[in-house]
Amino acid sequence: MRILVVLCLLTCFSCKKEVVIPFEENYIWHDLKVTASAYNSLKSQTNSNPHITAFGDSLKPGLNYIAVSRDLFRKGLIRDTPVKIKGFDSIFYVKDRMHSRWENKIDIYMGIDVKAAKKWGRKKVSISYGILKPVDSLIIKE
Repeated sequence: MRILVVLCLLTCFSCKKEVVIPFEENYIWHDLKVTASAYNSLKSQTNSNPHITAFGDSLKPGLNYIAVSRDLFRKGLIRDTPVKIKGFDSIFYVKDRMHSRWENKIDIYMGIDVKAAKKWGRKKVSISYGILKPVDSLIIKE
């Protein structure tokens, strides 16, 4: 029994400590000025299945998702790209693509709160989007 206790203690104390790396340090951040509007998951604003994005992700109120114009998609704002929007504390994720008629534009997902989306309106904003650093340069601490 003592041997078992000693082995358990040795195992616990010999483990390396886990160090949490700030999420943002593993990305190269790029700044852009874009036009931002807001959208809701309603049939009148999307299509017959308003709770599914162009990438197949499910939309639920409260999620920090955005849609991007196709030119921004080509610049690197691909699916799951983290985006900081000036004026918001949260990080948003690219989860949808917009119609090809739009350029240099993002749509901020606002659930089913149409009043909030209308209040936001359309405005120019500064964003920063993260492109993941190459695997060999990621910060890994032990």
